[in-house]
Amino acid sequence: MNCCSRTPPSNSWVYPTVILCLFGFFSMFRPSEAFLIPFLFEPSKNLTETEMTNEVLPVWTYSYLATLPPVFILTDYLRYKPIIMLNVIAFIICYLLLLFGQGVMLMQVAEFFFGIVTSTEIGYYSYIYSMVSPEHYQKVSSYCRSVTLVAYTAGSVLAQLLVSLATLPYFYLFYISLACVSVSFVFLLFLPMPKKSMFFHTKYEREAHQKPLEQDTVLEEAQKNHEAAHPALHAPSGKPGDRERNNPEPKNVALRPFVRWFQDLKECYSSKHLFYWSLWWAFATAGYNQILNFVQVLWENKAPSQDSSIYNGAVEAIATFGGALAAFSVGYVKVNWDLLGELGLAIFSAIISGALFLMHYTLSIWVCYVGYLLVKASYMFLITIAVFQIAVNLSVELYALVLGMDTFIALVIQAIMTVIVADKRGLHLQITTQFLVYGIYFAIIAGVFLMRSIYIIYSAKCRKEVESLAATQSPNEPHPQETKF
Repeated sequence: MNCCSRTPPSNSWVYPTVILCLFGFFSMFRPSEAFLIPFLFEPSKNLTETEMTNEVLPVWTYSYLATLPPVFILTDYLRYKPIIMLNVIAFIICYLLLLFGQGVMLMQVAEFFFGIVTSTEIGYYSYIYSMVSPEHYQKVSSYCRSVTLVAYTAGSVLAQLLVSLATLPYFYLFYISLACVSVSFVFLLFLPMPKKSMFFHTKYEREAHQKPLEQDTVLEEAQKNHEAAHPALHAPSGKPGDRERNNPEPKNVALRPFVRWFQDLKECYSSKHLFYWSLWWAFATAGYNQILNFVQVLWENKAPSQDSSIYNGAVEAIATFGGALAAFSVGYVKVNWDLLGELGLAIFSAIISGALFLMHYTLSIWVCYVGYLLVKASYMFLITIAVFQIAVNLSVELYALVLGMDTFIALVIQAIMTVIVADKRGLHLQITTQFLVYGIYFAIIAGVFLMRSIYIIYSAKCRKEVESLAATQSPNEPHPQETKF
């Protein structure tokens, strides 16, 4: 195992990036995912639509929520690699249960392990920041995220070809996915173990205005605009040492990172701009995760796989590619996001809402597919904007902390939604009615941000008028409104 523990030179970013990309490709090459529900609805699994909707699928949300907080802490404390290994092991257990298990209980256990898989993905996306210098963040982040999109798209295309042209039984797709995940574990062994991490194994940096997370040229331009529009996040908070006196660190060393996290989150969310973008991120992600979790059940309801040809793989491939294009297009959209950003959130949230209403009322599986494409493309477009609106003001450490908290809040919202809408202990609504509820949910989000955008635009117009009036007055004349303001 010497080859596994040998660390490349500190100035080398190529080796860990290549290994991580190979790992990412094989771990995300999952032809089985597009046909998960048709596979579980086969007679051999002995599951009904009601059991899948109200008993099995909700377990993923609860597992994800329960495991994310300890995983978030342990990921940094254990320096990423052990968490990535846990990700693969949980994935293998999940696939073995799906292949050889039967009945509600074993499928619930499989969903529990898939929740662990989802929560431990943070290790993959944060590992590289401990292995390369900041000037390479943009490049390696692009490589690592792009390769997962390519792998997922390729897996979906292969699955559709094997099902449609070769009439391959669904369980073979799960064997292919299991084999690819096993191969990814081999590449994982060659990843060097990081010597540092963001919070526990490195000197803690307190200033929020230190070097921000590297983004593309759009973010660099946006950062300049944000520094002018939102100086609160960039201004030093008092004289050196004031903050330490006002917020003394606990004597217990183990508690210090948690106190610092609380202080950082309090400071970050004090920015109204970041607060509202994070608010949309949390609520929209909660709704989007619900859609992803249950959409295949809706497709199965509209067009049962045992009675008709289904194209889940092709739709997932197109949706992933369309989402990538939507995210990529953000870099070429020239908009004053401070002024019009929340109007964009309202408009595209309304589009998502309309697509969900369409998916509820239509009887055509093709219209349902189109609605899903609209939902995924709109969400990917907006989430890309939201991420860079959050990241542009923050250091890498604070960016990870804020998104981690936003993700946790999203999961809490999603869990509440699951208990009320889907769980058998709640309303246990039918799958078509659930999508009506999700459509109403996004309509409310659109309405809230529409009202907020109107307020922002009206306030900006009033400020502009006041400034224009002040500019037209002679500097020697007293300002008529000085006593009021």
